[in-house]
Amino acid sequence: MNVLIVDDEPPARARLRQLLEESGAHAVVGEAQNGQQALQMSAKLEPDVILLDINMPGLDGIETAHHLNALERPPCVIFTTAYDRYAIEAFDAHAVGYVLKPVRRERLERALRQAARLSHGALGEIGKPLGITEQRNHVCARVRGDLKLIPIADVEYFHADQKYVTVHHRRGRDLIDESLKALEVEFADRFVRIHRKVLVAVDKIEALRKTPDGGMKVDLRGVAARATAPDEGQLIVSRRHLSDVRRRVRGN
Repeated sequence: MNVLIVDDEPPARARLRQLLEESGAHAVVGEAQNGQQALQMSAKLEPDVILLDINMPGLDGIETAHHLNALERPPCVIFTTAYDRYAIEAFDAHAVGYVLKPVRRERLERALRQAARLSHGALGEIGKPLGITEQRNHVCARVRGDLKLIPIADVEYFHADQKYVTVHHRRGRDLIDESLKALEVEFADRFVRIHRKVLVAVDKIEALRKTPDGGMKVDLRGVAARATAPDEGQLIVSRRHLSDVRRRVRGN
């Protein structure tokens, strides 16, 4: 199998490379020192397996694994971890490949044999006992074969259209392959549903205004300055969601 090694510590990467090269059964196709590099290299190299450290600055291993699922052909993930035995129970419970640091040859080979792809739900359950929040700091879009990370702090609203969701953010817009419902659940503290197809960042709402027909709309902060159309950044609020939107705006 082709293997990508991901760890922010050079000695840890060197140890894994040595073990893999000594076995002669697998090829190391690259090394990454953080989660963002891992996503970029995975999109280009299409490894079969990723040996993925959990405790990394920036994107931790759990969030990185979550975003890897956006690839057309996601790799199998084996976590490398120094977490204690209580956290390890989460890996065992979800039949997830892992190796404890310091990495031993026998355990690595066993993990490579049982490597499996991970669902979003399994990743969330693994993260809980590790003290890692289930809420991501980014959403991930697939753009011309690459993975593009969009910080949640930059997102103004999500708009659903058939099977895709468009992320509108301060640098533009991108399509992501996620459901609006799942996004609403994950980011419930930061976003509010204003319409069955629209989820808006509460801190981006500048005002609630009446429309000529007696309805309501939200004006988004900062969007008007870069708007190319008169009504850009003004989103209609459905009557069904109006009371909740008012409550969230007042509480912000």
